[in-house]
Amino acid sequence: MKSTTRAKPTRSVNDPTAKGKGPPIEMMFGPVSTGKTKSRTEAVHEAIRQAIIEQRLKPGARLPEDLVGEAFGTSRTIAREALGRLAVEGLVELKQNKGAHVANPTLEEGRHAFFVRRGLERLVAESLAGTLRNHQIAALRDVVTRERDAGGRDPKEAIRLAGEFHVTLARMTGNKVLTRYVNEVVCRCSLVLAMYDRPHSVNGGADEHEAIIDALERGSASEAVLLMDQHVASVAERACLGPAAEGDNLRDLLAPYAARVRLDPSNDTFPKRAASGGRSA
Repeated sequence: MKSTTRAKPTRSVNDPTAKGKGPPIEMMFGPVSTGKTKSRTEAVHEAIRQAIIEQRLKPGARLPEDLVGEAFGTSRTIAREALGRLAVEGLVELKQNKGAHVANPTLEEGRHAFFVRRGLERLVAESLAGTLRNHQIAALRDVVTRERDAGGRDPKEAIRLAGEFHVTLARMTGNKVLTRYVNEVVCRCSLVLAMYDRPHSVNGGADEHEAIIDALERGSASEAVLLMDQHVASVAERACLGPAAEGDNLRDLLAPYAARVRLDPSNDTFPKRAASGGRSA
């Protein structure tokens, strides 16, 4: 029988619970999923990125390494590495003596991001026209179905799935460089959507996605490129308006993402929940 131990979290000097004993951080945030193996840095990086894309972390929100590490039950080093990756993607800003913050792009920077995205998305559409297999078409339609279903219950999830549609298309090109840039620019555009806080037209976006799939399936490159360009332009037009609301407590915002991350089970320093429901093994 495996013995159980309690993970000892690192607490920030600014943490109001630092003077008390309190429960370990992984118990506060619930069980951590253990599925497909990811490194600790990858798990934290992807979780924070999703929190930003889903508009839970607002532009300008502080991301202290100690609190980020505490939220995920890992070290400040891992938190620093994850934040560094997000900085490369343009989702986080690292300022000397001020630490990490969720990026706070200007309206002009948002327009630049959408301008670049339009060019990249046209390349994706042109590359895929007439090349998609049946299982790829089915996978794309599945994303759109989930996007539409999420629209009535969770608009933030619908926005995330809208971005997933475009990243999935890019991956299907088999071009790793193109996929990387599309992934990064979609994330940046999602941040602009968060900052300028406009309602996401779920049905309109899903309809446009379905029209793009139809054109790709027919093999009409010119039509697919035109539809893609019009779609991204419409998203940009809806995005660049209005201010965003203030953020909330960092650890509370990251709690559900900390519970979702998939960990590397070979690393015993990263808290894991035993299958029996006990504390970290």
